[in-house]
Amino acid sequence: MTRRNTRHQHLTLRDVSEASGVSEMTVSRVLRNRGDVSEKTRAKVVETAKRLGYVPNKIAGALASNRVNLVAVIVPSLSNLVFPEVMAGVDEVLADTPLQPVVGTTNYDPAKEEKTLFEMLSWRPSGVIIAGLEHTEASRAMLANCGVPVVEVMDVDGDPIDAAVGISHWRAGYHVGTEIAARGYTRVGVLGTKVDGDHRARKRIEGLERALGEAGIGIADQMAYSGWSGFAKGREMTQAMLSRTPDLDFLFYTNDLTGAGGLLFALEQGLDVGGDLGLAGFNAFTLLDGLPRKLATVDSRRREAGQVAARIVAGTHTFDGDDRRVELVPTFDPGQTMRARLDA
Repeated sequence: MTRRNTRHQHLTLRDVSEASGVSEMTVSRVLRNRGDVSEKTRAKVVETAKRLGYVPNKIAGALASNRVNLVAVIVPSLSNLVFPEVMAGVDEVLADTPLQPVVGTTNYDPAKEEKTLFEMLSWRPSGVIIAGLEHTEASRAMLANCGVPVVEVMDVDGDPIDAAVGISHWRAGYHVGTEIAARGYTRVGVLGTKVDGDHRARKRIEGLERALGEAGIGIADQMAYSGWSGFAKGREMTQAMLSRTPDLDFLFYTNDLTGAGGLLFALEQGLDVGGDLGLAGFNAFTLLDGLPRKLATVDSRRREAGQVAARIVAGTHTFDGDDRRVELVPTFDPGQTMRARLDA
């Protein structure tokens, strides 16, 4: 497993030269796509550079420090309300420093994340804030050897390259599962994004499933979608799921926006929301405060994650011991879409 460089030293042409057994001049020619170099040597240098996580320095010689006062912030999407809130937290803290955030998006595509990371690191930023803990091996190598603080945000269920800030999505999902069981619901449906790209949603569902299983409850139906989360998608999925599995008594949405669409559909159908049918979302979007019923949800503390990440990059955060993970504790709110706990 790729590990972080604790001294924050970036790789050089010499590192690639020594690892590949090729001169620095030849390495330079290959990486700049210049000069007469055999295909065999070129392939060897490219493979070595990628394995090491080497990124060329586009500002070499332009600045004495070979660094710019930019912080690379890489997130899956800006259309998903989760990530603008993270950005707001980052910006609040960096506004009082010389550092300036610059944003790149990946659309949950590991290959695009790799390309975006390569381009942003080539400008030698002073820090990296990147969503999630799952990356390609090439991305992990670049992050481990970029020579600056790296903070993976929104998740702590894993082994960070340098530092991580966020909630445990597995534990958050587990908490929701215990609340569902404690309120007497037994036929649970799960509606969410395709988990092959959204690892945090996957962990929520895994935690939920574990808690339900411990209470002797299984997931009775499950539906996944790709693309943008929104009211329309939530309405569409809820109608489809209740049509094919009409005896469900609880629906868990991995995102509040789809949950809100499901809530509106259920109310329009005259269903006993909060009684015979329970609903819960995730993320606690304040945008939804005007709904006819307050949706049960979990506050994932996104803004605070951005704030702490920015402080780590700026060098003003103090870690508690050797563990460079900062786990924030999410808050569960039953809202008005779940009945009272049986043990209340």
